[in-house]
Amino acid sequence: MKTRQDAWSHEDDVLLAETVLTHIKEGSTQLKAFDEVGDALNRTSAACGFRWNAVVRQKYLKQIDSAKRERKERKRALSASYFSQARIGKTESPSRTFYQTATGDGGAVTLESIIGQLKQLAQTEPASSRLELENKQLRAQLEEKTAKLNELETKLQRNKQEHSMIEEDYQSLISIMNRARRLAILEEDEQDHPAFRMDANGNLEKLSK
Repeated sequence: MKTRQDAWSHEDDVLLAETVLTHIKEGSTQLKAFDEVGDALNRTSAACGFRWNAVVRQKYLKQIDSAKRERKERKRALSASYFSQARIGKTESPSRTFYQTATGDGGAVTLESIIGQLKQLAQTEPASSRLELENKQLRAQLEEKTAKLNELETKLQRNKQEHSMIEEDYQSLISIMNRARRLAILEEDEQDHPAFRMDANGNLEKLSK
């Protein structure tokens, strides 16, 4: 029965913080960290948890965030390595691959390392499947938007061609009207009795005799 009642020292707080941060980095739980510190300091796990949440945790907020980021990076690296090996199709047996991953640097396999590896695989595989699904959805959306963009580009080119044809017809009409005005003016000059005159807007109007 753990009945220790003395006050927490600075060294006790440091041990508690370092142990919790280590467990966070490795993807373990804080409860396991409290158990480990409790065994080391002859305190209950509940007492360690209360000390962490009430006093120590506020002093290590930045370190906690850093530990969480490191845990995510480890999971991401593990997931990338796992799927890379699956794509390459190595002939190495699954048991051998799992052994090397669990031991890291080639050390002895422990029950804790195997359990930790299984937990990490269980956490990373669903995340990777979700990322793959999101990637497919984004590709489908990109292809759809690209098709719409090409369609709009085709319509724009067609409109430009139609506008160019209308502009040509308009210029031809203006040219015909200008020639007609000049001919009418020449006829008036020759007859000395102009039948038409040009108003202020440049339009021809017939004169009454």
